[in-house]
Amino acid sequence: MNSLWTVMSFTMRTKLRNKAFLITTLVLAILLVVVGNLPTLLNKLESDKATKVGYVQGNHDELIQGLTVYYAKQEKPEVALVASNSEESLKTKLDDGDIKGYVTFEDNAAVGFPDVVYHAKSSLGSSTAQSLTLGLQVVKNDLVVKGLGLTPEQEALLNAPVTVKQEQVRFTNEAGKTPEEEGTAIGMTYIMIILLFMAVMITGQLIATEITAEKSSRVMEIIVTSVSPLKQMFGKILGTFVVGVTQMAILVSALVLNLVQQHNIDALKDMGVDLGAVDPKLIVFAVFFYLTGFFLYATLFAAVGSIVSRTEDLGQAILPITMLTLAGFYIAIFGLSHPEHAFIRICSFIPFFAPFLMFLRIGLTEPPVWEIALSIGILLAAIVLIGWLSAKIYRTGVLMYGKRPSFKELFKAMKAYKV
Repeated sequence: MNSLWTVMSFTMRTKLRNKAFLITTLVLAILLVVVGNLPTLLNKLESDKATKVGYVQGNHDELIQGLTVYYAKQEKPEVALVASNSEESLKTKLDDGDIKGYVTFEDNAAVGFPDVVYHAKSSLGSSTAQSLTLGLQVVKNDLVVKGLGLTPEQEALLNAPVTVKQEQVRFTNEAGKTPEEEGTAIGMTYIMIILLFMAVMITGQLIATEITAEKSSRVMEIIVTSVSPLKQMFGKILGTFVVGVTQMAILVSALVLNLVQQHNIDALKDMGVDLGAVDPKLIVFAVFFYLTGFFLYATLFAAVGSIVSRTEDLGQAILPITMLTLAGFYIAIFGLSHPEHAFIRICSFIPFFAPFLMFLRIGLTEPPVWEIALSIGILLAAIVLIGWLSAKIYRTGVLMYGKRPSFKELFKAMKAYKV
């Protein structure tokens, strides 16, 4: 046990004194401070000024008047209409930056309503064009209704908006999540997925790199005479884990301390996110899946690092693990908008993807208790099995030099050792 602690403490001191590690942590913390204040920054950068759109005066003035009334009813008008004498003068204003675009009308007797063209410097997807489309649709409906000679009561009934409220169905006695709670859950799930991905990629590669560097410098031959290979492996994993958790604690604190500022809380509420609506059970699951995901991948990185003799070959050796991590991350990103998809449900039982996907399902949906228990059981069993297998590989690999051993050579060597 003393030797295990010695390896842990040495790994921790080495990492915490590393200038690159400290600089990286500082830079990431500064970036997260900016991210934590992003809601307020976005609110301040959001322009309340309406987009100026030109039109030729005297051309379909009835439609222009209807659009003017439509935008006047908005709390924050999206468009401000600017009159001009000709299309040439509109082009000049567009070139000078006085307007963002202008509209022209072409009569269409077949539909009884003119075709409208929005001219701008870029024809790519424009929110202004979409806003004009909605506004003109309202104007067209008003003109058709007036032509039918309906009473004011009938017009009011026809134009009354239809309200559709969203509510999550819960199959327990608990109430369904409100839109604010769902928005908060999505945000927390997204952050958890990114943190787990960062932890696996950064700390896992640190473990593999350190082990390979010790082998390539022949320091490993000295270490194994005083510390058993198994204590080396788990000491490095636990030491790197403590360092990784410390780094994550600093980064999460930098983010949370800024998000809980009142100006950011108000800005988030405007976006439909309420930090006070975070479910405590979701935090517990976040910590659990973070820990299990880290140890699952850390043992794999340690095992692969032990069979590589040169650091130049490490990138190729850990590529399969990196691809597994990327697959879990991108499937989870897909699952944010499709949490009930059959593919997501199936993958949530695969141990390499479970830390990402089962947490996502818990955060965004209501999976049955037996599915959660089954996924966690498979994940814990996989950690034990992969940990045992990685220990055998590590014990064998740290003393095998030269070219990377084949699976047959590795298997024969592993049979000689018992773990």
